[in-house]
Amino acid sequence: MGAICLTAQNANVRGFIYTKDNGEPALFTNVYLKGTNYAAVTDVNGFYSISKVTKGDYTLVATYLGYDTIFMKVSITSVNQIVNEKIYLNKSALQLTEVVATGEQQEKKENTKVAVTRIDPVEIKKLPSIGQPDLAQYLQVLPGVTFTGDQGGQLYIRGGSPVQNKVLLDGMIIYNPFHSIGLFSVFDNDIIKNADVYSAGFGAEYGGRTSSIMDITTRDGNKKRLSSKVSVSTFGAKALIEGPMVKLKEDGKTSLSFIVSGKTSYLPTTSKWFYPYAEQMSNPYNNGQNNLPFSYNDLYAKMSLNSTNGSKISLFGFDFNDKVNYSGIASFKWNSVGGGANFLVIPTGNNTLIEGNFAYSQYQITEQTATVTQPSSSLIGGFNGGFKFTNFLGPVHLVYGIELQGYHSNFDFHAGYNNIEVTQLGNSTEIAGYLKLKYVSRNKKLVLEPSFRLHEYATLNQLSPEPRFAGKYSFTDKFRFKAAAGIYSQNLMSANSDQDVVNLFYGFLFSPDNIQSYYKPKPGADSIPVTGKLQRANHIVAGFEFDLFKHIEVNVEAYQKNFTFLTNANRYKLFNSDPQHIGYYPDSQVQDFIVETGYVRGFDVTVKYEKNRFYLWTVYSYMYNQRWDGIQSYFPIFDRRNNLNIVATYGVDKKKHWEVSARWNFGTGFPFTPTQGYYQQLNLSNYMNVNVPQQNGQLGYVAGPLFSQRLPMYHRLDISVRYKCSLKDRVFIEINGGCTNVYNRGNIFYFNRVTYQRVNQLPIMPNLNITIGF
Repeated sequence: MGAICLTAQNANVRGFIYTKDNGEPALFTNVYLKGTNYAAVTDVNGFYSISKVTKGDYTLVATYLGYDTIFMKVSITSVNQIVNEKIYLNKSALQLTEVVATGEQQEKKENTKVAVTRIDPVEIKKLPSIGQPDLAQYLQVLPGVTFTGDQGGQLYIRGGSPVQNKVLLDGMIIYNPFHSIGLFSVFDNDIIKNADVYSAGFGAEYGGRTSSIMDITTRDGNKKRLSSKVSVSTFGAKALIEGPMVKLKEDGKTSLSFIVSGKTSYLPTTSKWFYPYAEQMSNPYNNGQNNLPFSYNDLYAKMSLNSTNGSKISLFGFDFNDKVNYSGIASFKWNSVGGGANFLVIPTGNNTLIEGNFAYSQYQITEQTATVTQPSSSLIGGFNGGFKFTNFLGPVHLVYGIELQGYHSNFDFHAGYNNIEVTQLGNSTEIAGYLKLKYVSRNKKLVLEPSFRLHEYATLNQLSPEPRFAGKYSFTDKFRFKAAAGIYSQNLMSANSDQDVVNLFYGFLFSPDNIQSYYKPKPGADSIPVTGKLQRANHIVAGFEFDLFKHIEVNVEAYQKNFTFLTNANRYKLFNSDPQHIGYYPDSQVQDFIVETGYVRGFDVTVKYEKNRFYLWTVYSYMYNQRWDGIQSYFPIFDRRNNLNIVATYGVDKKKHWEVSARWNFGTGFPFTPTQGYYQQLNLSNYMNVNVPQQNGQLGYVAGPLFSQRLPMYHRLDISVRYKCSLKDRVFIEINGGCTNVYNRGNIFYFNRVTYQRVNQLPIMPNLNITIGF
């Protein structure tokens, strides 16, 4: 314990909390001075800070579920004193539920937690796993999340499209976090330390997206000993190794640790043996393949240097790749690579926490189809970095920082219909600064978080001021009201057409130049000039938390997002974008992109019950999503009005060697555009040399009113049984057997208008996963 004289007004007790078995930070541990209102919760680095402490002798208490509660004597002898305490927690056979519950109640009061879900690997494992526990499977049960399918499926979060969702891995931007088979993400569940999903109303520390944020942090690796884990399943395999290069010692010496993870899919091979029926039932191309053509390889590595006072620096890198091959019909390949560094500094002489990061990442995808001569491709890459400062000033936390981002892109898109061909080579530079203030009243009833972001899109010469706010008021210890609002912007967009059936090609480009000059912001309004290119949105969300009984938590949130400026591929285009047509025909018939507006409103109800060995999580979501493209209003293809998820887990024995879990999902149908009629589609590109009466064309169709009808409802049941036991000291085996789509529901994925054939999503698929750790 050290005391340092400062000019501060009051004393400060701060430090880090780690788990003793592996030296990893103990996230969201409750820390308080016994018998007082002085309290704090550790962050993702295990850091805590209790400021404005008056003179006296105290008992510092740290409580963390599954670990022994720590009691330490602390003496404050000067108002200008900083006390540093590093704490190591021991695993406990006893669960101190009353102490932990009190700490959790304190955390609920002191954090707004508006439209945010916090995820860790323990929570992910409560779901029935398909092959292996994965973040992508857990995200599908979150409030407001819509998942569009098993093949090439994407997540739509509270009405935002995938390009409007920002994904960060240790501060580095990940452009596509999911694999071609939508059951798996690119992230190994065992490297994840924490993931925060902000579905609306996020604070000023995040920017550059108009819908949601997914902030994922990874573990540093075991600082005490070398350990590893190997898993094999009917879908794929993975391996992980971690350990110290310089072993952590609790006397304060510097440590150096690493973690390396790799996983692969051999589904194209194993599906021939285990699921030969699956491809015949769920192949959107019906090309006679007898396997599921999804393969991927993921590699992630990280090295972390931890100093004696808790400051650290980490270096990390990844390589994710995917391949899909529908033989003779279409093939897709994409690759994500990147690397970077982040750091954490604890200055000796003040109450400021300094964080920073710098990273580069790149994403490239190519698509080749039999119906389009030229392949489509998209490459986007760039750097992002920044500094973040947090000052702990008693009931006030002041957070401020600066970010710098630079991108380059090469986009070449050929749709094969409506003459849509887009080529863009571009660069973009963005710089932003933000300021956030967090105030917690003395009685812990009121929490206020006003924030402000100033985002400069230098390439577009556009400055975007973005005020934001979040707050919470605790009417009682069991009932709390919360709300948040903000203004958001972004430059990136996707040229994916909403007419694409299998949406595996997901490319990025910057706000385009070939866009209409005037647009109507809403039905019945006069046309106004397009004065900028940024995508823009406003959010408002409000709700309440209610601890109904001792073990039941209820969370209700209502929200609205107004998308005031969106850019979309032009479905009305008839002519090429060249001087022969521009100015002679309406922009909606010539330009590649049009301006849209829209809104989404809805509410989510979450009920959580957890007692002893039983866990129940129920989420109901209602959403109404509407867009206006200047000509007609429509419901976007991901507008699912009602969505229900029920997750249950039960530990069969007291030591939880055996665990049974189940998930049932129900959703009303997505919109689709009906077929109005058919015609013979002739190739008249070289009409001077074509004998029209003798030409055999392809069968074309006339689309009906846009997204005017609904597909059948969706529902599916997944189950799993998990057994885990220790073979000897530090060696364990875990066997997970499960089944997805237990009652083999025929959920529609695609309907081929030409062959008049219905294609379903994945059928019943038993799976087995075996994990050995040592």
